Amino acid sequence: MPTPAKGPRLGGGAAHERLMLANLSAALFEHKRITTTLTKAKRLSPYAERLVTFAKRGDLSSRRRVLGLISNKGIVHELFTDIAKAVENRDGGYTRITKIGNRKGDNAPMAVIELVLEPVSAKQAVVKEATAAAVKAAPVEASVEEVVETEVVAEEAAAEVKASAEETK
Repeated sequence: MPTPAKGPRLGGGAAHERLMLANLSAALFEHKRITTTLTKAKRLSPYAERLVTFAKRGDLSSRRRVLGLISNKGIVHELFTDIAKAVENRDGGYTRITKIGNRKGDNAPMAVIELVLEPVSAKQAVVKEATAAAVKAAPVEASVEEVVETEVVAEEAAAEVKASAEETK
């Protein structure tokens, strides 16, 4: 086998690596998390994130590009409908790699790679829900005063954090 032009491949040639990454990404989109070696997980992460970016675009051209890589139409449909909707507010970082130790047989470092389908910031989502509930429950005049007070408190807290950061420098 000739030496690859741009660094080592995962166990074989460039075509074998492309097929392996396509199959791993199909399994990741089907099961939402898979266990594999750390090296394969690190190679899979940018590949899968690129496919999710195509899915977020959602047009016919993107669907055909993904279908050229993953041949299972059911998995591609799930990627474009379920997964793309779950990560539509996220700008990147659709996958998470967690090391889980070494494999018993050959002591290979193992990792779990999973899709990050949670909201971007859980804290911001809770604050939005609380603000919406407060606006619904309170009269209009009182809710406007509460929102103004909340903004003032938030600005003061931000100023304190900025001041403490400058003091530590």
